[in-house]
Amino acid sequence: MRNGVKGAVIGGVCVVMLGGAGYGAYNILSALSGDGGSGGTATVKSGPPGGDEVKDTTAKFFAAWERGDAPTAASYTNFPEAARQLLTAYGDDAHITKVRITPGTATGTTVPFTVKATVSYGGTSRPLAYPSSLTVVRGETSHRPLVDWQPSVVHPRLRKGDTLVTGESAAPPIEAVDRDGTVLTKEKYPSLGPVLDELRKRYGDKAGGRPGVELAVRHEDTDGTGQADTPLLTLAEGRPGKLRTTLSASAQAAAETAVRKYTEASVVAVEPSTGEILAVANHRADGFDAALLGERAPGSTMKIISAATLIDNGLTTAGGPAPCPPDAVSNSQTFHNLKDLKPDEHATLSDSFARSCNTAFVKFADEVKEDTLTKEAQERFGLGRDNWQIGVPSFDGRVPAVGGPDKAAALIGQGQVQLSPLNLASVTATAMTGTFRQPVLVPLGLDGREPARARGLSSSTVAQLRGMMNRTARSGTAAGVMTGMGGDDIGAKTGSAEVDGNARSDSWFTGYRNDVAAAAMVQDGGHGIDAAGPIVASVLRNAG
Repeated sequence: MRNGVKGAVIGGVCVVMLGGAGYGAYNILSALSGDGGSGGTATVKSGPPGGDEVKDTTAKFFAAWERGDAPTAASYTNFPEAARQLLTAYGDDAHITKVRITPGTATGTTVPFTVKATVSYGGTSRPLAYPSSLTVVRGETSHRPLVDWQPSVVHPRLRKGDTLVTGESAAPPIEAVDRDGTVLTKEKYPSLGPVLDELRKRYGDKAGGRPGVELAVRHEDTDGTGQADTPLLTLAEGRPGKLRTTLSASAQAAAETAVRKYTEASVVAVEPSTGEILAVANHRADGFDAALLGERAPGSTMKIISAATLIDNGLTTAGGPAPCPPDAVSNSQTFHNLKDLKPDEHATLSDSFARSCNTAFVKFADEVKEDTLTKEAQERFGLGRDNWQIGVPSFDGRVPAVGGPDKAAALIGQGQVQLSPLNLASVTATAMTGTFRQPVLVPLGLDGREPARARGLSSSTVAQLRGMMNRTARSGTAAGVMTGMGGDDIGAKTGSAEVDGNARSDSWFTGYRNDVAAAAMVQDGGHGIDAAGPIVASVLRNAG
């Protein structure tokens, strides 16, 4: 997935891990001295640096940093060129002076510290203060104690490829408001930070504001989209322009609260009748907006599209046969169901959908062409054409035409299929209404964007999908979190996606209630009902 998430580019960073049998010991290396006549021994330290080494190295590094001597400070790191570039930009481009660094109490080889400095530009100065930390490691070849270089040493908001700049802001500030005029801020809705930065970059000039002067993180442009700067400190206030969004403050608050209960969690809510995005929330250590940009296998939530494919191509119906054997073989690969799912050779598609039977869908792999699922996803659900114009960058889904065992895997949301929570929320909205409405975050008319289009679903397919999703919510795999939700107009689908190298599967869940559709993904979260399910259920209950 686009995990993640940059000005002057910080060089590549590689973390060297020291280990092995000699860890924490001293190695005595014999070496010839002089021109080869006499022998001698040189004592070379290995293992983690000791307390005195940590103290001495950090003191020299901090002293050089404080006096603005970037080359010398960089020489005390294990990646001096990358460190020199960023530390030079710290003074020259960010105009940060009068640096004073106060180290805290070291924990092993890690030292916390605080920075106090002054940022000056155009005759205006402002104080700057922030905490950070560094770790001292043993140089791989020099065996010297060195600062393990990471951009976050200089400022905790910096990542690989980032730099710091001070000057007139790239775009005027905005005052983003929700659909009812409620002001949306990063302080109240932390997940909206990257979204608000991007909205400012794209629409600041259209909203009628005036640029200010600020210290900001400038991100490396890795994909040609020119990621928006992240402001850190305002030196001179600009005049914000008001920008209306489709978001709902109540839905956003519910989403923020829900994702905070899980690590690596993301959720999106949309309004099916309009396609308007109601909420976008993430709770991730890396700060990446996986809700809009994530690219992960969606597991059994893909069965919404797969079921529509089978119905639309005349292979079965909701009440038609879709036997659920204990295993199924496709192109010499054996597929299984989740443990404890009892086989049912007489199951209907509705039965197998509600119980999330993998083998029932895999058994249809030989009856669909390599591009059948792809066409369904593109032509009816609007996915995979890289043409969504929601107002900020988004991933539009990937359902490629594949053969071999990947064709069967795609039917159950594995293999090469990748979606984001935004994609899945849109899929649910399309299944619920029969009409694909490209999600939007700001009105299309603001900048004349043309939305992506797709022909949607027939009324018969919609009725069958809604019936199966309603059954899943009331008595199937989603009932554990959807039970007790008021109203007859509810539906859901669970999913868990295996990811190579992960001990646990990703947790996926999507559902709808009245005119709200939501989808969530929690990396390493387990089954759909374990983590993503409670998030979606909470949003559906509290979004109104």
